Amino acid sequence: MSHYEERMQRDLDEIRARLAEMGRMAATSVRRAVHALLCRDRAAAAETVLADHPINRAMRDVNRRCDLFVARHLPTAGVLRTIAAALRISLGLERVGDYAVTIARETAQLEGDVPAAIAHDIEVVAEHSLRLLTQSMQAFDDHDAQLARSTTKTARQTRRTSTRVFRDLVQVGSEDSPPLSDLFAMLLCINRLGRIGDQAKNICEETIFAATGEVKQPKVYRVQFVDRGHDAKSVMAEAIARRSYPESGVYCSSGWQPRGRIVPAVAAFLERRGHDVETLASKAFDDSFEALENFHVIVGIDADVAQRIADLPYHTTVLRWDVGPQGEEAGEMQGDAWLTAVYRDIGARVATLMETLRGEEAR
Repeated sequence: MSHYEERMQRDLDEIRARLAEMGRMAATSVRRAVHALLCRDRAAAAETVLADHPINRAMRDVNRRCDLFVARHLPTAGVLRTIAAALRISLGLERVGDYAVTIARETAQLEGDVPAAIAHDIEVVAEHSLRLLTQSMQAFDDHDAQLARSTTKTARQTRRTSTRVFRDLVQVGSEDSPPLSDLFAMLLCINRLGRIGDQAKNICEETIFAATGEVKQPKVYRVQFVDRGHDAKSVMAEAIARRSYPESGVYCSSGWQPRGRIVPAVAAFLERRGHDVETLASKAFDDSFEALENFHVIVGIDADVAQRIADLPYHTTVLRWDVGPQGEEAGEMQGDAWLTAVYRDIGARVATLMETLRGEEAR
C-alpha cells in the first residue's frame, strides 16, 4: 500500500471511529432517557438533555471530516459512497439524540408514575430499538451488507410492536384514568422509541449502498379495495391497479357481504379489456387488527369502510371513493355505458392514488 493509500485509509478509519463513537453516545442517551422515564428520575432527564450538545458537536465533526476527506483525496466511487453514507448516518444519529431529549423533556413534565403495563412495553420497545441501532452501526463499521440486510428485516417488526403498545396505552387510559397530559407524554415517548428502529433501518440501507452500490428500492404499497358485495366496483379497482401499476403495489379486494361471484356483465366487461378475472375470486372483508395492519391503504368504495373497523392500525390509512355516475345520471345509464363510466372513474382514482404514493415513476 502506498503512502497516499495509507493516509487515505487512516482518514477513513478515523471517520468510521468517530461515527461509531457518535452511535454509542446516542445509544447511551436513549438508555438514560428511558431510565429517567421509568424511574421518574429528573436528574437523569436533565443529564440527557445536556448530553445532546456533545452529540451535535460529534455530528458537525464527522461532517467536517467527510468534507475534508473528499477535498483531500478525491475518492473513487466505492470510497465516495462510504463518505456519502457516513454523512447521512451522522444526521440519523443526531436525530436519535433528539429522540432521547424529547423523552427526557416529557419525563420532566409527568405528573405520575408510568403504569406497570406500559413500563414493560416501553422496556421492550427500547431494548429492541437499541439492539437494532447497535447492529446497524456494527454493519456499517464492518462494511457488512449481509448483516445490514438481516437487521433491516428485523427492523420492520418494530413498527408493529409499537402499534400494539399504543393499544395497551389506550386500554390503560380507559381503565386507570391517568392525567391526559401523561398519556400524551407516554404516547410521544413510545413514538420516539419506535423512530429509533426506523433510523437503524436507514443506517442499514446506507451500509448496503456503501458496500454494494445498491440504492434503496421504491416502496411497494399494499392496497385493499372494499365494497359491500365484492362483485363489481372493488373487483374492477383491483383489476385496474394490478395491470396499471404492478411494480408499485400489491392489491386485493373484498366485501363485507360478499355475494360469492362477480356480476357476469362486469366479468365479461373486464375480460374484453384484457383483464384476467380468474384471479379475482369473491372473498369477505377481514376487519381484524392483524389483517388490517398488513395494508398501507384501504379504500372503501361507495361506503365509509372506516365505520366497519373497530380497531384501525396506526399506520393504515382509510379512504372513501364515491365511484361512477350518481343519482339520476346513474339511473339513465345502462349496460356498457355505465360500466365504462365506472371503469374510467376508478382508473383515474387509482392513477391519482398510486402517483401520490410513488410519484411520477409509479408503474
